[in-house]
Amino acid sequence: MKIGIIGLPQVGKKAFFELLTGNKSQADFGKQEIKIGAALIRDSRFDYLVSMYQPLKQVPATIDVVLLPKFDEETVKSGEFLKSLEKCDALCHIVRAFKDEAVFHSEGSVDPLRDIDKILTELVLSDLILVEKRIERIDNEKKKGASSSLQDKEREIIVRMKQTLDENKPLINFTLNDEEKKLMSTYQFLTRKPMIIVLNINDDKIIDSSLVKNVEEKYKDFQFKVMQTSAKIEAELSLLEQTERQAFLDDLNIKEPALNKLSALCFEALGLISFFTVGKDEVRQWTVKKASSAPQAAGAIHSDLERGFIRAEVMKYGELYSFGSELKLKENGKIYLKGKDYIVEDGDIINIRFNV
Repeated sequence: MKIGIIGLPQVGKKAFFELLTGNKSQADFGKQEIKIGAALIRDSRFDYLVSMYQPLKQVPATIDVVLLPKFDEETVKSGEFLKSLEKCDALCHIVRAFKDEAVFHSEGSVDPLRDIDKILTELVLSDLILVEKRIERIDNEKKKGASSSLQDKEREIIVRMKQTLDENKPLINFTLNDEEKKLMSTYQFLTRKPMIIVLNINDDKIIDSSLVKNVEEKYKDFQFKVMQTSAKIEAELSLLEQTERQAFLDDLNIKEPALNKLSALCFEALGLISFFTVGKDEVRQWTVKKASSAPQAAGAIHSDLERGFIRAEVMKYGELYSFGSELKLKENGKIYLKGKDYIVEDGDIINIRFNV
């Protein structure tokens, strides 16, 4: 699963890529270089479990992050750029909301809503070009007598999509039934991908949520997930030890690093949840799609566990945190035995019983 980081020049894309992945990028965006890295998922639940079990090994979950070049008209026309966008499962749009006279703005001034509109318009235009080309191709095949009933159905769907795109609206809310989804499964429409908006703000605006509310209100029909942070503050946090980091956050009246929230939004956008396996040897965070069954979660660990699944012993993170130990959970009957029909919930701590 991949998250693509996009945005106009000088907005902080490279900074967030480095913060998420720990990779120092030397990308020359003039050459349209594309960088890929693995981002560790920041999750306070995982940190707590590590502190509780003090394991020999700790393995957080990761997701792939793709750093794309500056988003301008020339770049958007690049086949490689569009192909990389299409391969992403969700998009993370970094938007400049900070003022700094030393950093130029490609549009001449700082205006987050205008910049979001600009990127959205480019994505809509890309999808519009795709549907227009496909309509033209189907029509040409029909003139030659080579079209089919499936193509007629496809054309009908695409024409409806074109009507939405002509109104400069993304396809994220475009309704398809199961049969239509199967028919359109080969298309990678950019505006059907989940979108995360990250507002890169000035330090002194860190607890002012008015801009987030404005963005959420304007784009409420598009299912955008919106957050704000300061890349500068996050960079400073990344250099501190855990105790110093918490003191720094307390001074700024911030509950947790914004990268934790960004990780959670990435998970949400990708339709993923986390579960954990714990012990003195290892604490590990695993990822599965929402609504996965216990055997499917077992399969994320190893195919043998799914094949020989017997049952899952489940602890709820919130209850473990409240009671403070596995022993207290056992004493209070809070360890649950679940069968094959159990749907894993985010934050479950699972021990798989199996036999092969």
